[in-house]
Amino acid sequence: MSEGYAIELYFDPALENQVLKAWNVFARRQISTKLINTESRPHITLFSTSFFDSTRLESVIKNFVSKQEPISISFSTIGSFSSDNNVLFLSPTPSLSLLQLQTQLCDMLKKESVEIGEEYRVDSWVPFCPVALDVPKSRMAEAFSVLRDLKLPVNGYGMEIGLVEFSPVREVFSFPLGNTLES
Repeated sequence: MSEGYAIELYFDPALENQVLKAWNVFARRQISTKLINTESRPHITLFSTSFFDSTRLESVIKNFVSKQEPISISFSTIGSFSSDNNVLFLSPTPSLSLLQLQTQLCDMLKKESVEIGEEYRVDSWVPFCPVALDVPKSRMAEAFSVLRDLKLPVNGYGMEIGLVEFSPVREVFSFPLGNTLES
């Protein structure tokens, strides 16, 4: 049974590979393998919910995505959330284009009667790209050291938006930003 759904922003191949390198280092050092094991893909979560009518909303999202342009992403900092699941992440510089993309997506979903949780509302959303989940507390310092070895900033583009069901992660659909092709 599904735990939930997420709308994710995916990266160009070069930026995706930079994030995957970090995932692989964490796996080799046996610090965290959850993102690899759940078959996730490097991403920034734009929206997440426990229920989503993907059949009804697929064409609405496709139309929204087709009107967007690829956006510049610069991962400039590393961080961690103070929670029980010890998430480490890369944080993008919060550019106007990234913030507008997320806000416009949530506004569009609201018009379709989708409830927007507090963490995805304007002035609450924190953009991040997870690089390690469930890091043992005893290994947090080592995990931060791995991330510090990345030469920041890491730059690239957000190129695609997809809907996934989790967990494990299963892509329901995805569309390239700016794709104006008719189906």
